[in-house]
Amino acid sequence: MTGATETFVRHRNLLFTVAYEMLGSAVDAEDVLQETWLRWAEVDQESVREPRAYLVRVTTRLALNRMRTTARRREAYVGPWLPEPLLTVPDVAEDVELADSVSTAMLLVLETLTPTERAVFVLREVFDVGYDEIADAVGKTPAAVRQVAHRARSHVESRRPRARVTPGEQEAVFARFLEAAATGDLQSLMDVLAPDVVLLTDGGGIRKAALQPICGADKVVRFLTAVAGGGAESADVVEVNGGPALRLFSAEGLDTVGTFLIEDGLVTAIYFVRNPDKLRRLDRETSLTR
Repeated sequence: MTGATETFVRHRNLLFTVAYEMLGSAVDAEDVLQETWLRWAEVDQESVREPRAYLVRVTTRLALNRMRTTARRREAYVGPWLPEPLLTVPDVAEDVELADSVSTAMLLVLETLTPTERAVFVLREVFDVGYDEIADAVGKTPAAVRQVAHRARSHVESRRPRARVTPGEQEAVFARFLEAAATGDLQSLMDVLAPDVVLLTDGGGIRKAALQPICGADKVVRFLTAVAGGGAESADVVEVNGGPALRLFSAEGLDTVGTFLIEDGLVTAIYFVRNPDKLRRLDRETSLTR
């Protein structure tokens, strides 16, 4: 293994995490990493004083370019768009801040930022990159980056989940939800759902899914009851994006992945991804790191 390859491999998980948090798509993040490697392989290694900073900068610039080109694709998307779920290693859940940053709920909040705001927020708040380094990555002055960071932080804080919960709290509420759903105990299911719970389903126009959010415990329970009587033949519990999740299988294979937002002891949001293009990585664990 050459020095250039060894350095890239050492930082690969970090670079993938940066790209994924900026893009919400593992496929796009992998494409960005491939382009980053090609740039890295061509550079004079002796001229790079800080390989980690250099690689993060290149990854950020390429991810920004990709975000701008995928904007039109998102606008034409059929029904709600949800991030591509990742089967994550247990270490991710143990890092509460990292797990929070890659949760479905947080990635959806990041979708409401401009590309530059998202890049600045991710680099500063998640990876603690200095303002000077961020300025080099996004093509702005450090003073301008500070302003963008302040604006993005305020935007995210007003929209992010109300409170972080521990992995133990998540697992306890998730277990109550699963037991109620499995036994068909509608009252227990209602009890574990917040009154204003929201359910989003992403079929991408390929699989059947609700084209609008389903809001309110009554409507969500009716939907879940219908799904339970549908085509799912088996299910298992896995860790997706740093939290407990549900995989549903049909006769053809993996059909749906469900992730959950849990706050104050209740399920406040449910996210079902059914688009098969987004389920291709759910057979292997992904390592994420800060």
